[in-house]
Amino acid sequence: MASASDDIAIDPVERAIERLRVIYRSWTRETTVAQMRSDWDAAFAGCSVPVTCQPVSAGGVRGEWIVPANAPRDKAILYCHGGGFRIGSVASHRDLIARIADASGCRVLAINYRLAPEHRFPAALDDALIAYRYLRDQGLRPADVAFAGDSAGGNLVLAAMLAARERGWPLPAASALMSPWTDLAATGASYETRAEADPIHQRAMILALAKNYLGKDGDARDPLASPLYADLTGLTPLLVQVGDRETVRDDATELAVRAKAAGVDVELQVWDGMIHVFQLFPEIPQAREAIASLAKFLRSHLHIGQERAPQ
Repeated sequence: MASASDDIAIDPVERAIERLRVIYRSWTRETTVAQMRSDWDAAFAGCSVPVTCQPVSAGGVRGEWIVPANAPRDKAILYCHGGGFRIGSVASHRDLIARIADASGCRVLAINYRLAPEHRFPAALDDALIAYRYLRDQGLRPADVAFAGDSAGGNLVLAAMLAARERGWPLPAASALMSPWTDLAATGASYETRAEADPIHQRAMILALAKNYLGKDGDARDPLASPLYADLTGLTPLLVQVGDRETVRDDATELAVRAKAAGVDVELQVWDGMIHVFQLFPEIPQAREAIASLAKFLRSHLHIGQERAPQ
């Protein structure tokens, strides 16, 4: 008879959940933010696909060019990593970003935007806008740039488009969002309906991360902090991917509803049985399928040649 540990060994989603739990269980009230960031980077270190990684200062924002073979020089994806605006970096997301770059055939500028609590809202958003301006200053047309991001990075992608629109800047060709965290007030019904199914992200944790990002007097319904409350009119095409098990599910599904109502071309993909940013885990078959779909979306809007098989 198979044991529970055997099931974890067999099921890639449960194995991914156990990887996450090992990290979270190691943290106590005494664990510093610096140690948490180091642990997170170490847990997801490495790169499973052949790409070139080159450090860059994108207008003063630290980042990295992640470039697959034969990528066109006149196209780029700007990537914002997740981590609740508190942890995460290019290092923790390098493998995910590399798999997106490889599948799409497009080079990616991944940025290490400033994190809270040292740098609260809108520091991360300012960095994303600086990076976008950097790409334009390098001679790239907005039509040849796409945005992508996961979780808090998905929030930044939306906020950067909204802020760019406010400034009268031309918007990127399209944006791809994975489990975007769009409502820092955490009002979605899924915080209750998915509470038992989601192994990590509970509403209290989400609200604590929001306070860490906004500060005690910050407004969780500010449209540039919580894009769910924004006027989404005029945004360029969106692909939204989310797992059906995650408490943040309604942040994605409600965003899609509101974007569509505002006239935005939006494609929503709800992945059955999947957890928050399941694309991080290449051992999950649906992660590979999701990245292939995401890459196809980006290639279509950036007008990049033949489709590539995801690694």
